[in-house]
Amino acid sequence: MQIAPPEPCLFGYWRSSAAYRVRIALNLKRITAEQIPVQLQAGGQKSADYRALNPAGLVPLWREPDGFTLAQSLAIIEYLDERFPDPPLLPDDLRLRAACREIAYTIACDIHPVGNLRILEKLTADYGAGTEARDAWNRHWIATGFDAIEARLATTAGQHAIGNRISLADICLVPQVYNARRLELDLTPYPRIVVADAAARNLRPFTAAAPEAQADAP
Repeated sequence: MQIAPPEPCLFGYWRSSAAYRVRIALNLKRITAEQIPVQLQAGGQKSADYRALNPAGLVPLWREPDGFTLAQSLAIIEYLDERFPDPPLLPDDLRLRAACREIAYTIACDIHPVGNLRILEKLTADYGAGTEARDAWNRHWIATGFDAIEARLATTAGQHAIGNRISLADICLVPQVYNARRLELDLTPYPRIVVADAAARNLRPFTAAAPEAQADAP
């Protein structure tokens, strides 16, 4: 009797916004995957076993039953979107597709990296930044990115960030708004972002992916 291969797995952390993005995409695509927690606060991402899987020492990490692995949340999401194209995560229109990527990249390339745990730890270790300074740093860079996204949404938003269909832009936006609220950033200047975030979070794929809904959440 042939034994069915195990499920693919996602290595993540409950409050990682990058892992949050991939969880949303998996839910939208109705893809079942084993969730394997990596305890970032305890340094699990730095262990030899984990670094053997992902030399970057970051989450998320996607691993398939045949051993194929892929890091970086947007690379994982676009891989899944190409492999499982229903529902599509990018708009059909060429210009809207580019604008969708602009929003996603503003978050994943401009906002998120400078607020990553390893950056914050470096600020503390080398420059003595305490919790208040680290939070202020994060708020500054989130606001800088949100200024640009809010302006873009003026040209693209409908019910969601890009028209009336969930897209990669919403997948990236919701986790970043979660971070903004956790850091007590004033969202008053970003009404379009707030509306898009609320509309997406009403959907089951987003609520099931929320940090507090994860098994490793305290």
